Amino acid sequence: MKKKLVVLTGAGISAESGIKTFRDSEGLWEGHDVMEVATPEGWYKNQDLVLDFYNKRRQQLKEVQPNLGHQILAELENDFEVQIITQNVDDLHERAGSTNVLHLHGELLKVRSTQNKNLILDWTEDLITGDLDKNGHQLRPHIVWFGEEVPALEEAIDITETADYFAVIGTSLQVYPAAGLIAYTPSTTPVFYIDPKPIAIPNLRNKVETIAKFASEGVADLRNSLLNLEKQHDF
Repeated sequence: MKKKLVVLTGAGISAESGIKTFRDSEGLWEGHDVMEVATPEGWYKNQDLVLDFYNKRRQQLKEVQPNLGHQILAELENDFEVQIITQNVDDLHERAGSTNVLHLHGELLKVRSTQNKNLILDWTEDLITGDLDKNGHQLRPHIVWFGEEVPALEEAIDITETADYFAVIGTSLQVYPAAGLIAYTPSTTPVFYIDPKPIAIPNLRNKVETIAKFASEGVADLRNSLLNLEKQHDF
């Protein structure tokens, strides 16, 4: 039976594919104040600006490709039961071949009804004012904005509680509630933390291996560490 590897990924792994992160530029995301384009207040203030912003992100996504970090995580499914929990709204994990991906903060390639959060549609082209659901309500990006609840959080906690191995890749561990997931790992579960600028993880009972590298290089180290651990268990 394969061991369960749970991986929490953040913007750092997508950055290597060319997707910019707002945390690198003082709250600006692709030149926009995140409060203007990633909050319910921003939506009510200027719906067309928000729609245009995500239309450009959707188009940008078509121009980038998964990187080596995404690819190695997909390949690890050969040896482990891999469950990815991502804070990213792109589909790069899926395009690399990962088959179990939970998106905490929504997905760029989906939209949903402004009146029924459970009415979610696949969407690959531009979304504009006047694009309506079947009941005549405006559609919006299927993105969890700042100030909104994270619907997938309970499922993410359940997954984390069953991890044999837990890896954190390319996230600053500053965005809650996602950053709090690590506290739900079983105390005996080894934790791997990949980030070029790692921070101290307070009050963690687990054994932590810190890999101070960018995601794609660090994931290669993660694979080696995991396979070595599995060899040790075989003896």
